[in-house]
Amino acid sequence: MKQFFLLFVIAFNSVGAFGQADANAQKIYKTEKNFARAVAERGVNQAFLEFSAPDGTCFFPGYPVNCREYFKAQPASAAALSWNPTYVDVASNGIFAYTTGTSIYRPAGKDDQNAIYGQYLTVWQRQPDGSYKAVLDGGISHPKPATVESEWKPLNNVSKELNEQKSSAADSVNVFFETATRSGMSAAYKNYAADDVRALREGSLPITGKKNLLSEVKKSKERIAFAKRSMFFGAADMAYTANSYTATKSDNSIEKGNFVQIWKLRGGKWQLVMDAFMPAPEKK
Repeated sequence: MKQFFLLFVIAFNSVGAFGQADANAQKIYKTEKNFARAVAERGVNQAFLEFSAPDGTCFFPGYPVNCREYFKAQPASAAALSWNPTYVDVASNGIFAYTTGTSIYRPAGKDDQNAIYGQYLTVWQRQPDGSYKAVLDGGISHPKPATVESEWKPLNNVSKELNEQKSSAADSVNVFFETATRSGMSAAYKNYAADDVRALREGSLPITGKKNLLSEVKKSKERIAFAKRSMFFGAADMAYTANSYTATKSDNSIEKGNFVQIWKLRGGKWQLVMDAFMPAPEKK
């Protein structure tokens, strides 16, 4: 019997494979830029109301909330938020995609020198009218980088698979959780992380590459426990999962938060390509 359970939806659709996926990537990139423009022109609250799906989830600050309900309840704010998508990847059938890149948040407005730098992760899902809305949105903060990435290039060198066998990432995700619980995160990442995996951790610049991720995990020596049920959505050659976690640090301190993982089917094998852990402050 599986130790972990996935609350999942799997959508297979042959529409939009390969070449159309590249067109969808362009469409999502434009949506991101329009989203950023809406923030600048109409404010953070209104922009998130416009670009979030009705059931979209945001992790603010680290806790999952309905994006629209959260921002609808927030008072007007002068805060300025800007970002640049530097990585855009779309499922081969175009049903959903994810973006990640640099972000800059200025609490007191665009002239605020107290800028908070970070990396964001957004999962986009195609709507009945063909537009894309954000269904998951979160990120981490980190020290000011030496340079701020701002350029996105289409991923022409990344293969996409039609998944004609209708393979699901659910089994791989379950085994990842079980391995992490039984043998530690190093063993789980060693078995399932892609060579070009990207990882987001609060307070640190993005970790790129399996080798670097394994090195960081080895240094941290933290033990992570996952909640038993996870959100899961799969479409053709891509899937994502989200859940809460509890991390026990090397000094025995406890960190709680939520994570989002993106999985891709490559060469017939499901691999972890994006791994974001977002700690949440203790509830009062």
